[in-house]
Amino acid sequence: MRTYETKEELIGEIRKRYEKFDEEFSEIPEARKDERMDEVDKTPSENLSYQLGWVNLVLHWEKEEQAGKHVETPAPGYKWNNLGGLYQSFYETYGSYTLVEQRQLLKKSVDELCAWLETLSNEELFEPGQRSWATTKAMWPIYKWVHINTVAPFTNFRTKIRKWKKVAVLK
Repeated sequence: MRTYETKEELIGEIRKRYEKFDEEFSEIPEARKDERMDEVDKTPSENLSYQLGWVNLVLHWEKEEQAGKHVETPAPGYKWNNLGGLYQSFYETYGSYTLVEQRQLLKKSVDELCAWLETLSNEELFEPGQRSWATTKAMWPIYKWVHINTVAPFTNFRTKIRKWKKVAVLK
């Protein structure tokens, strides 16, 4: 997994990968947002919904912990070894929005995530055990949770949406 030297480096990579991911949706017609291709596991809307779900879940974990509440990860009623239902909840929560609306919501969520990261000290961001929600057997620091829920899928799903567009032969 990629590491970062500074929070500015992490934020820069999030923004860069997000912008490239977002741009892939600019030429997808709204009428095809829910079109499934055998070669790709998610529709365009599901790709965006997945990202909206995870970015907002990370933000939710932080807000809950800062409010003094116990944070159940990944989410109440869901377990780490069975995330299919959680993904489905993301699709149900965000899938009724248009692609334009989903893209706007994701931009807002990414901006909020980056603004939150700006407030963290290097210790909070890069050292394990700084948040209860981030303290697992793996003892990941916050930046790893952020990376796997932003940079990694923005990069990997961009490839998937490009493949979707290639198969769909958009014109």
